[in-house]
Amino acid sequence: MVWRALAAEAQLTAATFKLRLLTAQRGAEILAMRWDQISNGWWTIPAEIAKNGLAHRVPLSAPVLAMIDEIRSLGGGSEWVFPGAGGAGHRVAIHKAHNRLRRRAGISFVPHDLRRTAASHMTSIGVSRLVVSKVLNHVEAGVTSVYDRHSYDAEKRAALDAWGRRIEEIVSGRQTIHKIVALSV
Repeated sequence: MVWRALAAEAQLTAATFKLRLLTAQRGAEILAMRWDQISNGWWTIPAEIAKNGLAHRVPLSAPVLAMIDEIRSLGGGSEWVFPGAGGAGHRVAIHKAHNRLRRRAGISFVPHDLRRTAASHMTSIGVSRLVVSKVLNHVEAGVTSVYDRHSYDAEKRAALDAWGRRIEEIVSGRQTIHKIVALSV
């Protein structure tokens, strides 16, 4: 399993992969994460960093918050959650770590597969495709998207909290399968 293979990596490096899986966000967005973007259980990805050019609020589940607390002291006071090797800027690539991880886990994958895995598993535990799309910060097409201005913050929170619990179950070996209850208005 990839998660277990991450135990041999440096803690900051392992966290970049784990955050991809736990938050379902893009790798470049995670690597560019700054401490000032994290507040009250939310990570706000600024529009200039987001692939689609739209600012995006990502709810941080309990496992993510615990991980962030653990790695906070590892950055040497940098504004970046994942500072670059020279201390200036943030990490921009994790190719070497990815290659080590593939060999160690015995699985051929690309880092983007972690985002795909998160999306697929969220739907498997009952998260609607619309909410998964909102978690992924995908741009919708169609007339409804023009009129629907709801933030989906509560739905995204429920989805990522359920997904975080599911990962904890998988990692701990408790293979309980459950569905989340859809939020209704």
